[in-house]
Amino acid sequence: MVEALKNGDVLPRNSSDLFDDDGRPKRTGTVWTASAHIITAVIGSGVLSLAWAIAQIGWVGGPTVMILFSLVTYYTASLLCSCYRSGDSVTGKRNYTYMDAIHSNLGGIKVTVCGVVQYVNLFGTAIGYTIASAISLIAIQRTSCQQMNGVNAPCHVNGNPYMIGFGLVQIIFSQIPDFDQLWWLSAVAAVMSFGYSTIGLGLGISRVVENKEIKGTITGVTIGTVTATDKVWRTFQSLGNIAFAYAYSMILIEIQDTLKSPPKEENTMRKATLISVGVTTVFYMLCGCVGYAAFGDSAPGNLLAAGGFRNPYWLLDIANVAIVIHLVGAYQVYCQPLFAFVEKEAAKRYPESKFVTKDIKIKLFPGAKKPFNLNLFRLVWRTIFVMTTTLISMLMPFFNDVLGLLGAIGFWPLTVYFPVEMYIVQKEVPRWSTKWVCLQVLSLACLIVSLAAAAGSIVGIITDLKTYKPFSTNF
Repeated sequence: MVEALKNGDVLPRNSSDLFDDDGRPKRTGTVWTASAHIITAVIGSGVLSLAWAIAQIGWVGGPTVMILFSLVTYYTASLLCSCYRSGDSVTGKRNYTYMDAIHSNLGGIKVTVCGVVQYVNLFGTAIGYTIASAISLIAIQRTSCQQMNGVNAPCHVNGNPYMIGFGLVQIIFSQIPDFDQLWWLSAVAAVMSFGYSTIGLGLGISRVVENKEIKGTITGVTIGTVTATDKVWRTFQSLGNIAFAYAYSMILIEIQDTLKSPPKEENTMRKATLISVGVTTVFYMLCGCVGYAAFGDSAPGNLLAAGGFRNPYWLLDIANVAIVIHLVGAYQVYCQPLFAFVEKEAAKRYPESKFVTKDIKIKLFPGAKKPFNLNLFRLVWRTIFVMTTTLISMLMPFFNDVLGLLGAIGFWPLTVYFPVEMYIVQKEVPRWSTKWVCLQVLSLACLIVSLAAAAGSIVGIITDLKTYKPFSTNF
């Protein structure tokens, strides 16, 4: 069995009640656990910026762009689902990671390009989530301050202690070995995401009723309120924010690798994708549109924590606590593929090193059925990773622009280009056939959107750098 695994061969199916066809422990994931992972990854802090994004492009462009992104995400994710196994969709060789799928279907320099884009994006997402968690914790402290000193009290708060605290929590949770053992954290995080999204939606509806009007315009923020140049850049940046809100293709294969079979992993993942993208789109449309209806062109970049809603204090505090809990889980869902890649490469290069390969069994509490496997390399490297993301978050604590840039960087290559190219190779789609041309047009259109979003976000970051001070900026 070990020799077969080393050679990458597929073992006979049902070779053991305890092992799958590749010799690894039986996978136990279902359509519901996969949906929980996806929802945890997708309905994240990005939902809080959607009202701002819609405000930049208005009532016509905002919902239209969101629907288009959801359709593209679902379609290309469906293409990617078929790339989990190479060859036969039931007995073919498994691709455990996104990079494995690229290696099996495309090969060459594209494997390296995919790895760089994917892992930079995962790294950046960890930074974005650290910033977002600090903003929510700051909002809780600010509401307490304003209760004591009045609604209009500035109550500026330094975010560094909160980022450090979030980092310490992540150091602990980062010791969860892999995706398969992360399902419970994803389930909790998914519930939290629904919780704060629902609170944001409810507060938005109450604000619209209170205003007795639906705010906003057909074209969004008007020129005059902002300059024509700013209007263009902010429109581009809003595309990046919406793209980020839907991004999860970079971890799709890794989630699919947790699924049990039969039924075929491909079929289960397609169902999970349909459920997740459908639920996400409904929530996004409701939260984004209701937020815009409530605040109009002045919609804040973070609906629940950036000067949007102010009352009731207790409900906002609950929402922001839910955001932080969700981000703890989402951080782990996004980082696990990066953790696994580094640890796999280290084990390949230093197979004899006990520091890298040896697990120390520790009983976490008396009577525990299974000991916890502590790996020293995992402990050290993941701790360094979390410390690094925390440090960078303290250096660049701006939320919207970071989200926009991350969405722009990851959307075209990971969500569109690679899934399309792998599908063409795997299904042997003839060059210049109608289907081939349509897929290439889709890819080109999404490339243009990604470039525009990246440009707008970079301009926003440059603007932020003129006012933010590293380690000392107050929110």
